[in-house]
Amino acid sequence: MSELIHTYLTNPSTPGFNLPKNACDTHCHLFGPGDIFPYSESRNFTPVDAPKEKLFALHQQLGIERCVIVQSALHGFDNAVVVDAMQEKKGTYLGVALSSAKTDATTLEKMYLQGFRGIRFNFMSHLKNSDTMEDILALTTRMAPLGMHLQVHFESKLIYELGPQFKRSAVPVMIDHMARVDASLGENHADFRALMKLLEDPQFHVKVSGVDRIAKHWPYTDGVRLAKILVDTYPSQCVWGTDWPHPNHHHIPDDGLLVNCIAQIADSPEKIRHIMVQNPEKFYGFITN
Repeated sequence: MSELIHTYLTNPSTPGFNLPKNACDTHCHLFGPGDIFPYSESRNFTPVDAPKEKLFALHQQLGIERCVIVQSALHGFDNAVVVDAMQEKKGTYLGVALSSAKTDATTLEKMYLQGFRGIRFNFMSHLKNSDTMEDILALTTRMAPLGMHLQVHFESKLIYELGPQFKRSAVPVMIDHMARVDASLGENHADFRALMKLLEDPQFHVKVSGVDRIAKHWPYTDGVRLAKILVDTYPSQCVWGTDWPHPNHHHIPDDGLLVNCIAQIADSPEKIRHIMVQNPEKFYGFITN
C-alpha cells in the first residue's frame, strides 16, 4: 500500500451564493496526518493526508460554521483524530464515531461527553462490518438514554433487508447519501421508492449528500432531482454534507460546486435553512450562541 491516493481538490471553487448563519456540513471525514493519527492496518487504501487544518479552511471558504465529522474507516475504531478536531472547535464541530456494537454504556457516555452524537455502521461491500444486527440493535438501547443516534451506510439494494430491521432501533436512524440509490434509474425505481417509504417513519432521517456519488457526472442532474424530491417531501428529516475528502469515489468533486447544488435541492431560503441549520441543530443538538 505504498501509493498515496489523493481524494480531494486542493483549490476548490468558491460557492456562488452565501449559506445562512450556522450552516452545517453534517458529513465529512479526516485523514491523519498519519504520523500523528496512524491509519488502520485493515484500511483498503492509504490516502494523502486530509487533516483538520484543511477541513477548517475549506469550511471557511464555503461559509460553513458547524460540522459533524464522521470517523473514517481508514482510522478504524481509534476516534482520536475526530476528538482532536472537536476539542479545537468547542461545540461547533461534533462527531459520529466508529465503534463495536459491544460498546458498553460507560464508554458511550464518555464518547458523548467528547462530542460524539452517534455511531456509524457500514454495510457497503468495500467496508467490512463484523457486527451482527442483533448486537447493533442492542447497542441502540444503551445509546438511547444519551440521545445518540444510529448512522447507517448501505447500498440501495440492501434497503429491503435492512430497513425493517432498523425500524427496531431504539434511537433515530440517519441514512447516508440517500441510500446510495442509482439516480439514473429515476424516482420511480423500486430502491428510491423504498427509501421514500422508510422515511414515512419519522425516526428515519436522510443525508441529501452524495449527489456526486449517485449521479456520475457534473452537474449531477439526476442526483439533484432525487435530493429535491426528498427535501420537498420530508423537509424536517433531511440534512446535507460535503463528504469531504471524498473517499472511495469514482472522481474528485469540487466542493464549491456541491454547495451550489444546495440551491437546487432546497429551492427557497426557508428550505435551505431547514436542511443546513434547523434540522442539524435539532438532530445533533448544536447550541445556538
